[in-house]
Amino acid sequence: MSDKYKIVLNYIKDLSVEIPSPEALIISRNNIQKYEMKVNISSKPLKLKMVEVTTTLKYTDPKNNKHKAFFEIQYATVIDILDSQLKKKDLEKIILCDLQIEIYPELEKKFLAILRNSGFPNLEFGQKIDFEKLYKERLN
Repeated sequence: MSDKYKIVLNYIKDLSVEIPSPEALIISRNNIQKYEMKVNISSKPLKLKMVEVTTTLKYTDPKNNKHKAFFEIQYATVIDILDSQLKKKDLEKIILCDLQIEIYPELEKKFLAILRNSGFPNLEFGQKIDFEKLYKERLN
């Protein structure tokens, strides 16, 4: 646990699993290793020094394939800012990096369970998301 923030709660805010047809499921199963994970992080201030952070994962076929599946999860985390002297830059790092590193294992577990139960029983995500690297790239 950080001395700068604490997680108050987290939950699945929105979920989309789109498999338009049996043919799309079969083709997607055959191409699922080519799918790519995209991540987007947004935040909005709440009352009482709290911030809602929404981490969106999209797992999609990068090709313009007519028969494909689409998966998206929006995972909301509400954090309480414990350090009232926190600078904007420090808060940005918490939201984009530190918090993501903390919540991602559980988010990935939940997302994988949903996808596996949606017709992709042996699915494993390839490369893990390196939030530290993404944050440093954003600074440059």
